[in-house]
Amino acid sequence: MDSIQITGIRCYGYTGYLPEEQVLGQWFEVDLTLWFDLSLASSSDRIEDTCDYRAAISIVKDLVKNQKFALVEKLAAAIAQEILQLDKVRQVRVQLSKLAAPIPDFEGKITIDITRNRID
Repeated sequence: MDSIQITGIRCYGYTGYLPEEQVLGQWFEVDLTLWFDLSLASSSDRIEDTCDYRAAISIVKDLVKNQKFALVEKLAAAIAQEILQLDKVRQVRVQLSKLAAPIPDFEGKITIDITRNRID
């Protein structure tokens, strides 16, 4: 199956286990891989024959900015569920990174990586 990768979607959101994470918020970064058949679009050159990835970016930004969850795992699953509602998308991979987790003496990032399939 063919895919489109969308990387570096940065949003400020309010998901986190600690109460201050849900009040003060923090930066998140999301990378997506959308799997579907690109053969028709590659021959027709029509946007109607592919997945308009602007919709996927909009879904990510809306969920990160406007939803509050205790766990980033729940946010990643919510993103995957909404992306799978897009026409033509058969499978999605969501890599959701918390860029500055509130962990003492830790300067790395935490990334949740999930893959979900459309069930028809």
